[in-house]
Amino acid sequence: MRGERRVAAGVVVLLAACLTACAPALPETVVPDTRITAGWTGEFTSANAAASPTPGNIDIAETIRGDFGDLVDGEFVADEGFGAVTIVSDDPFTVRYDLAEPSWSDSIPLDAADLLLGWAGASGYFDDGEDGSAEEAAAEPAIPTLDEFARAIEVTYPQPDIGWQRAVTVPVPAHVVGRRAFGIDDPMEAKQAVIRAIQDSDDKALDEIAAVWNEDFEIGKEGKLAAELLLSSGPFRIDEVSRDGDGQSVTLVPNTAYRGLVTPKVARIDLVPRGDQPESEVGDRLDVVQVAPVTANREQIRQLERKDLTVDTRHDGTLWALMLDPTRIFTQPQARAAFLRAIPATALTERGSGVWATAYTGTTSMLTAPGSRAYDIVNEDSGFTGALGTPGEDAALERESAGVRAGSSVCVLYDKGSEFATGAFVALREAAAEAGWSAVDCGSADFDAALAAGAWNAVIARVPVPQTPAQMLDQWGSQGAASVTGNSDPDRDALIAQLAQTTDVYEARDLLAQIEATIVRAAVALPIAMNPRVTIIDRAATGITPRTGATAPLTYGVTQWEVAR
Repeated sequence: MRGERRVAAGVVVLLAACLTACAPALPETVVPDTRITAGWTGEFTSANAAASPTPGNIDIAETIRGDFGDLVDGEFVADEGFGAVTIVSDDPFTVRYDLAEPSWSDSIPLDAADLLLGWAGASGYFDDGEDGSAEEAAAEPAIPTLDEFARAIEVTYPQPDIGWQRAVTVPVPAHVVGRRAFGIDDPMEAKQAVIRAIQDSDDKALDEIAAVWNEDFEIGKEGKLAAELLLSSGPFRIDEVSRDGDGQSVTLVPNTAYRGLVTPKVARIDLVPRGDQPESEVGDRLDVVQVAPVTANREQIRQLERKDLTVDTRHDGTLWALMLDPTRIFTQPQARAAFLRAIPATALTERGSGVWATAYTGTTSMLTAPGSRAYDIVNEDSGFTGALGTPGEDAALERESAGVRAGSSVCVLYDKGSEFATGAFVALREAAAEAGWSAVDCGSADFDAALAAGAWNAVIARVPVPQTPAQMLDQWGSQGAASVTGNSDPDRDALIAQLAQTTDVYEARDLLAQIEATIVRAAVALPIAMNPRVTIIDRAATGITPRTGATAPLTYGVTQWEVAR
């Protein structure tokens, strides 16, 4: 069968029209012959974003895949048109994932087979690599219970999971996977073959499925893919993928089989390379584009605002912070606190932001973002304002009380290629000097290499706001691979582990505050400001509301896009 599958994979079709010829008419909300062109920096490399979760693939998946909901400002927002997720048992912790009546763009319904396939992918059934250890094998998750008539599955987890609402998705169609893995043309029989392979733990069959999962949905160098691999369960489907000297373009059109709660309004969306100076092309070649705010584009964007183009500024999911290496001059927490209290975050923001001062939002948290409900709780309960956020009456005296002599050198690393970091360092050096510290310019044009080398005492860095306990553990756990400060705290590790098993949103916020408090007590980080991203929208386009954070910031909410009349 593997040979037959590879022959099938060689059949490439650019358009998916052949699979939708008999599909229902466009939703009534679509205005014919309307188009919005978006400047895009992504790259579409796989129609299976679960196997290849690059930013570009996630951008596309946001438009062509339905799901149970999304995280918006750190809170889960359900899509009841796709289905419902409910906890049906606390002990053992069991969750029911129940589809409404979504279908693929070839009119084949989504059902329990699609959910089971998505669950298996998320559970590591199709991961590349060597077989796990005996302990890992013994810890394999229990196979879900299927309710095929109701198009639902029930998943029993070994412990409660904070991510239970988003733990099961439908990245790819089970009937297509079954057809390509086993050579079964009938879609319902292909689905059953996928179900049997997973339920029976059939290693040979699972290997066949894994090959399709990991390989078949990848886009070739020519940007072509078999039409069945471009099936959509979301509001749009891919009509064309092309490439020229400027880069890759992706054309999206409404999925006629989609009947979600909100259906598309625009008849075509083109995601195209944004070019070297996208600000100058909004209103001409482009209708919308996202850019980083820098001195060079401020005047151009100001002129666009004067012409009534929309300029929307939101954070990109990362924050600027001053972080310390808790060794050498900063071995003692009193020394770290004295230094951080001597450096006003507002001064660093003002100098770093320059002409874009209004684009930067100050923050007091390393774990949550302003604008989220969790941030308000964390800001109130972490103790940051009293411990580090309020300058002392005599910063020099605080330094002396911490046992640090006047004029002590602090090697401050920053990225010399960043306007914000460069300006922030100037402000830091001035503030430090007033308190009797000598901030040494250790800026580097190769920031990542210099950071890894570790020959610094303090660093002005841009880091992601963690979205999951796993990411939090990676950044702030004792063994975190992405830890900048290297600070370890067993209590923090335990709190993060507790957060991972917390299903109540209010308890989770309280735990976030407690975890943040451990970072505050360690005195290793001073949050400065959220890093902004600017979205420029032409007058001809309406309904475009960018999302904060790193996940599909532009393509989220595309059903609301429309051409102004």
